[in-house]
Parts: sequence; structure tokens; C-alpha cells
Amino acid sequence: MKLTQILTRKLTSFWLMSLAAVAFIFLLIALVSFTQLTYKFQLQKVTELETMLIHHYEHENNQSLSSWLPSILKAYNALNLQITAKDEIIYSYQSDMPRTEGMSYQRPLLKSEDLNLKVTLPQPFTMYSLSWYELLILVIGLTSIIFFVRQGQRWLSNELQGIEDLAVRSKLILENEYEKALAEKGDGRPRLINRALTHMLLELDDAEKQRARFDQFIRSNTFLDPETGIGNRLFLKNRLDALSNDRGMMAPGVLFLLEMEDMDLLQQELGDDSIDEMLNQTISDINQILDSQANSIFSRRSFNQFAIVVPQISLKDVEKLAAKLLKVCLSQTLPVTDNNEDFFHIGAAYFKVGDTKEQLLDESERALRAAQFQGSSGWFMYDKGAVDEELAKGSVRWRSFLEYALVNKRLVVFSQPVVDSDMETQHFEISSRIRDNKNNLIRATLYIPMAIKCGLTPQFERQVIEMVLFDLLSDPKDKTTKYSINLSLDTLLSRAFIRWLKTSLLEYRHLTPRLIFEINEDIVVHHQSQLKDKLDMIKKMGASLCVDRVGQQVVSTQYIKECHFDFIKLHRSIVTQIHLRQENQLFVRSLIGGLYRTDVQVFAEGVESFEEWQTLKILGVSAGQGSLFSDPVEEV
Repeated sequence: MKLTQILTRKLTSFWLMSLAAVAFIFLLIALVSFTQLTYKFQLQKVTELETMLIHHYEHENNQSLSSWLPSILKAYNALNLQITAKDEIIYSYQSDMPRTEGMSYQRPLLKSEDLNLKVTLPQPFTMYSLSWYELLILVIGLTSIIFFVRQGQRWLSNELQGIEDLAVRSKLILENEYEKALAEKGDGRPRLINRALTHMLLELDDAEKQRARFDQFIRSNTFLDPETGIGNRLFLKNRLDALSNDRGMMAPGVLFLLEMEDMDLLQQELGDDSIDEMLNQTISDINQILDSQANSIFSRRSFNQFAIVVPQISLKDVEKLAAKLLKVCLSQTLPVTDNNEDFFHIGAAYFKVGDTKEQLLDESERALRAAQFQGSSGWFMYDKGAVDEELAKGSVRWRSFLEYALVNKRLVVFSQPVVDSDMETQHFEISSRIRDNKNNLIRATLYIPMAIKCGLTPQFERQVIEMVLFDLLSDPKDKTTKYSINLSLDTLLSRAFIRWLKTSLLEYRHLTPRLIFEINEDIVVHHQSQLKDKLDMIKKMGASLCVDRVGQQVVSTQYIKECHFDFIKLHRSIVTQIHLRQENQLFVRSLIGGLYRTDVQVFAEGVESFEEWQTLKILGVSAGQGSLFSDPVEEV
């Protein structure tokens, strides 16, 4: 926009200088004309005086010149006059006025008698002086000219400012800053063009929202149960795949199977409305319980069977959760039937790291059958001995251990590359583990949930950022490598952490462009209003933003543009065996299509096979991360 502003200033300056030049030339011509007229008028007086003297001498008038000539000379304001005949002065006149410089004129009167006239008159323009009202008129005239010229300049500047407003909006549109262009309505002229731009931007904004709703519709019809709105069987399969790898489950947790006995027969007897009302109320109450369980999964396996997966939970908490679920189920108002007391059954299978998905599903189904054999509504857990010993530690012991790790800097940083389609490293994602007193590494999936319970997450993530700034980014030979760091909800909502982060990013602003901060999609969607200002602050400081685990939940992707994310990272449940799953490919196509004309890049995590990577590249994914490229490597 600097070019248009320069052109505007040049145009208004040229217009003003043109008017000033015209006014100056006009005044100059008036002055010259006034001077010439005064000289001409004085010359006319000299000619008249010459005519009277010639007439006097030609008619040999006996009347002396002294009788009539001095009065005429006084009327002409003559300074002096001499009439000579053959170089002899025959008449002389000298004015009583103070002696000043004047204009001298010499004329021959009678050539026969060799008479010559020499008369001196004052400078012609000094004979005229302006009165006070003439000066007032002159001042008013000049002031009016200056005022109207200034008003004309302002008018022209305002008209050209409208063109600049249009140029600003056009530049924002070309830079894909549609929201800013819509906000910059201004006073663009021509107004018809300005209104047309506003109308098109509103239509585009509505189209993008429609596209986001369409994407959500595709995802909903792919992964959600149409009757209840929770995940379907495919959704459960994807999430279980994401929680496991070829070595089995990657974290401990529990799988509940909830079955409603003979619900199909009950529906035939009572009709759809009463069963749907009871079913929706039950699902709503269970969702309220699961809100406190991070990364929990709730899906429908069949008409009357539901699955609940809760990772990172201890056996003691599993028993409490199972009791809550059963209590919610029993509190539902059921139609009066013969089997009211034998309607809800819950089977639970606690799994630990290394258990297979098939084993988990088999154990949960056995537990469900055992619960049904009890003869009344209840729950049953399969193999209570399968408890992760580390997760069974008391919260007091965990707090002491985590505080010890923070004070003694027992945190160990690992990095895993994110590789683009040319097999070049786009950036490294940072993860962390804790080294205990026996020199064993405690994985993040184990200690982070306990850090969240103890309220120590901001301290751990601050220590990770410090290690990246001071150790990884301090290498003077490396000026390009970027690192991504995960931030949790507790950290982003911590005022102390945000103040520290702002200060650190300002202090190390030369390193800030090499930092990428990753936030879970579920956190962004459910706390967007709380996080918007904090994410904007990080962006303004120069760091990049990435939202990870995209596709884990069925939500609208409009938040990606509203929060100005630079990267999005697909959840491993979408990536796993994507070359065999058309519905996952459809989701990725829809997601990338919705980000058309934006600079947002799509990455994928959990890439484990060449077929997955090839399919992702064909779909338009920019980079991938997973064991296919490299496992996490210890850095610090």
C-alpha cells in the first residue's frame, strides 16, 4: 500500500502546486499590467503637457507660462520642468515636494525654434497607495483563495483515500486475509466497488462455513452413530488402533462393554419414542461422567451394546468409574417390564502396556458374559491382577517423585523428525521422559497424567522449553532447525506460565521463529474462547502454531482458521492403514479441500508403513512422522 499512498501524495501535491503556480502567474501578470498601465498613464500626461506647450508657442500667446503652467504641473505632481532654446533655459520650474527619484522625459517642442522640454515626474506606481478598505478586500480575497484551495486539496485527498481503502482490501484478499479484508470496510470509493467486495467476502465467509459444516457432515456420517451421535464401530476400531502398535497397547487403561438386555424386543413392545428417550438420557449422563476422563472413547458397537475406553487410569479408579456408570444406568426410568432388574450389564477388562487389541476385546466380552450370568444388573471385571504396578503408586508418592525430578532436572528430552515428501526434515517434535534413581526412563504416557493430577504440568513443560532454548537452539552452527513442543490445557491456562513464556519469547526473539507449539484439537475446540488471546500472543511473538490429534473427535474444522494455526497434524487413528480405509481417505480429502487457499500445512503422525506414507502423499499431506522414518532419539 506504500506505492498507492506515494502516488496519492504526489497527485495531491501536483494539484496543489498547479493551483499555486496559476495563482502566482495570475498575480504576476496583474502586477506587470498595473505597472505598465501606470507608466502609460504618466506618459499620456507628458504628451498632454507637450501638446499644451506647443499650442502656447504656435499661437504666440502673450500670456506668460508662469500664469498657468505651475498649477498644471502641481496637478501632475511634477518634480521639475525646464524649457530650453538653443541650450538656454527660458523657463524653469521646481516643485516644493521633498526631492525623490523620478522619471525624466525629454521632448522637442518646436524644431524651427529649437525648443526642448524636459520634465521630471515621480515614479508612476508610487503615486498610488491602497486604502484600508482596499487592503481589507485584498486580504479577504487572498484568504478566500487559500481556503478554497485547501478545501479542494482535502476533497481530492478524501476521494483518493477511498481508492487507497479499496487497494488495502484488495491486497488483503490477495494475501488470503479474508477476515481482515471484511473488517476493513472503510470508506472505499467508488462505493459500488466497495459494497461489491463486502458482498463477495460475506458470501465467501458463508461458503467456508458451509464447507466446514459439510466436512463435519462427512466425518459424522463416517465415524458417528446417526441415532445417538456418539462414535460408531469404525470409530472405536480406529481409536483402538491409535492406542496400540505392533507390540500391543501403548498405555494402560480399561475397556467397558455396556449392554442393554433385550432392547430390540422392548422396542417392538413399547415403540421407538420411549426407547429413544431412555437411550439418549443414558448416553447424556454417561458423557457427563466421561468429561472428567481425558481422551476417553464412547462408541456404539451394535444396537444394544456400547463400548467405553478410558486410557491412563489406575485399577482403583476403574472400580470407582464402573460403580458410577452402573449407578447412572440404574437411575434411568425404564418402562415396566418383567426384566427391569436384569437390564444393564457392564463388562470391564483392564489392560496394560503390551496387551493386544484382540485380547482386550475378548476379555471384555468374557467379563460382559460373566456380568450377565450374575442374574441382575451389575458389572464384572476380568482379571483384576493385570495391574500396571507403576500406575498403582499412591498420589503422594507420585507428587514426591515428580517434585524430586523437577528440582534435580531428571527430565530427558527426545526428538522425532517430521519428514516432508522429499525426505527432508521439516522439524523435530520434542517429547520427554523422566529418569528415576535406578536409571530407568519413565514414559510420558505414565507420568504426564499423574503430573496433571498433581498440578505440575506447567513446571514440566516450562523445563522442556528451557531445554530446547538453551541446549538445542543454542548451537551456533545450526540456524534453521525447528522444534515443536506440546502444551497442555493446564499450562495454557496458567497465568504464571504465560507471563514467563511471553518474557522468554521476547528475550530470545531471534530463536522464536524456530519454535512450534502444538495443542490438542480437543483442547482447542472446547476452550477456544479461553485460549484465543494466548494463541494470538504466541503468533505475534513469531512462533508457529500446530494443532495435533486432528480427527480424534468429530468436530468442525472452522477453528483452524479462526485461531490462525500454521500446521495441523492428523491423529494416528486416521493414519493407521489408511491405504485400506476409504472412509479415512475421504476424511483427509475433505479436510485438505477445506483448507484450500490457505497456508495451513497438513502433517500425519503415526506413519508406520510405506503404503501409508504413499497414500498420504497422494492425498496431499505435506509431511509425516512415525517409526517409518525414525523412532524418538534422546537429545538431552
